Amino acid sequence: MEQEEKVKNVSMAEELSSRYLSYAMSTIVARSLPDVRDGLKPVHRRLLYAMRQLHLDPKAGFKKCARVVGDVIGKYHPHGDSAVYQAMARLAQDFSVRYPLVDGQGNFGNIDGDGPAAMRYTEARLTEFAVALMEGLNDDAVDFRDTYDGEESEPVVMPGAVPNLLCNGSSGIAVGMATNIPPHNLSEVCDALLLLIEKPDVEIEPLVRKIKGPDFPTGGIIVDKFSSILDAYTQGKGNFRIRAKWEREDLGMGQYQIIITEIPYQVVKSKLIEKIAQLLQDKKVPLLSDIRDESTHDVRIVLEPKNRNVDANMLMELLFRQTELETRFNMNMNVLDSDGVPRVMSIKEVLSEYLNHRQKVLIRRSGYRLGKINNRLEILSGYLIAYLNLDEIIRIIREEEEPKQVMMRAFDLTENQAEAILNMKLRNLRRLEETEIRREFDELTAEKESLEKLLGSEELLWQKIAEEIKVVREKFGKKTALGRRRTEFAEVSEDIEISIEALVEKEPITVILSQKGWIRCTKGHNDLHEDFKFKDDDSLLMAIHAQTTDKIILLDNSGKFFNISGSEIPSGRGFGQPLRLMVDLGNTDNIVSMFVFEPKASYLIASTGGHGFVIDENHIIAQTRGGRKIMNVADGEKVVFCTKIEGDMVAVVGENRKLLIFPLEEVPTMARGRGVSLQKYKDGGLADIQIFKKEEGFRFARSGGVKVETELLTWLGHRAQVGKLVPFGFPKNNRFLG
Repeated sequence: MEQEEKVKNVSMAEELSSRYLSYAMSTIVARSLPDVRDGLKPVHRRLLYAMRQLHLDPKAGFKKCARVVGDVIGKYHPHGDSAVYQAMARLAQDFSVRYPLVDGQGNFGNIDGDGPAAMRYTEARLTEFAVALMEGLNDDAVDFRDTYDGEESEPVVMPGAVPNLLCNGSSGIAVGMATNIPPHNLSEVCDALLLLIEKPDVEIEPLVRKIKGPDFPTGGIIVDKFSSILDAYTQGKGNFRIRAKWEREDLGMGQYQIIITEIPYQVVKSKLIEKIAQLLQDKKVPLLSDIRDESTHDVRIVLEPKNRNVDANMLMELLFRQTELETRFNMNMNVLDSDGVPRVMSIKEVLSEYLNHRQKVLIRRSGYRLGKINNRLEILSGYLIAYLNLDEIIRIIREEEEPKQVMMRAFDLTENQAEAILNMKLRNLRRLEETEIRREFDELTAEKESLEKLLGSEELLWQKIAEEIKVVREKFGKKTALGRRRTEFAEVSEDIEISIEALVEKEPITVILSQKGWIRCTKGHNDLHEDFKFKDDDSLLMAIHAQTTDKIILLDNSGKFFNISGSEIPSGRGFGQPLRLMVDLGNTDNIVSMFVFEPKASYLIASTGGHGFVIDENHIIAQTRGGRKIMNVADGEKVVFCTKIEGDMVAVVGENRKLLIFPLEEVPTMARGRGVSLQKYKDGGLADIQIFKKEEGFRFARSGGVKVETELLTWLGHRAQVGKLVPFGFPKNNRFLG
């Protein structure tokens, strides 16, 4: 019965909704999104605080990372040690974090994607930047809360003397939302903060002109227009195009090589080189000869061009388009505001939130200091009374049973003053100590007046904040090795055309296609009727002259167009390779036409059923190896002709030896379809087709040579008619020529 009473009936939907909401809020607030005030997630904040508690200051010695991780997961962050160590290692990587918060000793990973050594082998301490981020923790600058077990306390947020969120950026994926903030240059962020203090109503554009854009730890070049950068910072969302930084290194005698000195942020160098090497192996970068990695601490990737005539800019443009030498950083400034609410902020809102936080920190630290001064002044006032009445004080202490109460009544002392006098050492009763006390009293009184004046004036508060920002800018600014800007800016054209002619060395070739569908090429323009060698059961289907820079167009009997690059056709003394390895040609389909692509050329395509239409060059280029379906054919029909249009008249002859001539203008231009009837047949189908100029006449082979027929009246008619018998001497194979 007792067990049954503990069972509750609940709605599954409501329970799932409630629990998932709790999980989502925990992930958003306590794990994945940074606080706009200090730019830290809870794990990073706890790491830094634990290191501070271990006194791992920049001037102190290193301690094992395992010791730090142990303290973090034991006192503050009840999660896995591996996750905590990975977060700690990243804070020490100068290629991941713009201003490292952890000074690491040992192997903390590298830009090639290698992970850090085990935490028992590595050591760490805080950097000056991290110390500045936590400056004021002992001065009641921020609130503290109990840790998960209630045995310790931890700061809710860091005082943040440095604008860490923008300087180091942040990334994370929560439930239903994500954040991705790029790092920036501290000097430029400070300049924007000072401008916002001076002009609180300033527009976003002047702030962006101060900040300029991201400053990635690995350098690189941002190739975006200012208008797109401004839009991204205004919306709090956008993307930045980052390119590798490269230079041309002359080797003499006209030879050169390209040196890549900086790669985009978060790109793994080893994988980048593997990608370029794979493209080189697949012959997708024909202008490139070799790639080497000569990097030490600095990046140095060497690219060797194919020859001295290769244009370096064209080669790099090709690599930018195919590799991670150009990437995009998608910015999403989704952060927790000062109330712990996640939202996407513009750059001005982020800066304003930081300044408001710094104002609160300054007020709290000043109030804390003022309280300390008041306490000290109270004690010093008691000391001065004691020196003025030293003999009586000594007598009371020697003779009275309760000297504290007697002194309080006799000299109107507070309990703190009386306690301090009683605890005073005899050696401090010298005359010199009285002078020192009076000097300290005067100094503290002056400081008290200054703090009271500061707390009473908002203008003075902002002046003080501006002074603190200038100090930070001086300490970590562009004059230092750490603070110099690393990422540069440039604008590039969006419409740079990379033609095949620019990528491939132009050479004449003869393309040979066999009956069995094997394709190859030979260097030079050979005789097309040459006795080419084939396999025993194979023979020549067709051969054409082309250039390595040409596109070769192929049409199969199902009405599909395919295209391959002349440079991709295998060459050599062998039999080539099956065409089906290069294009997705159907098992029962065969090639009926092969020619070189010509801009602004038009073609008449026709089927065995006598249907056809005109198509221009814009519709015969296939985007994939699957080809482009252009002509539809009925059952039993096949596409058999694709004739280049070089004239104004069409001559068609059927298997019934009927010849028809009609104007080309009667054939429509189409992008796809079955076409129109060119000639009507009772039996058989289309045998051959020829396009010619009316004044020149049509030609056909006849014994002893080629006959040119200019008298067209007998066969002249209109499209779709039957036609008349062919002229005397017309070939028995019903072909005009050959």
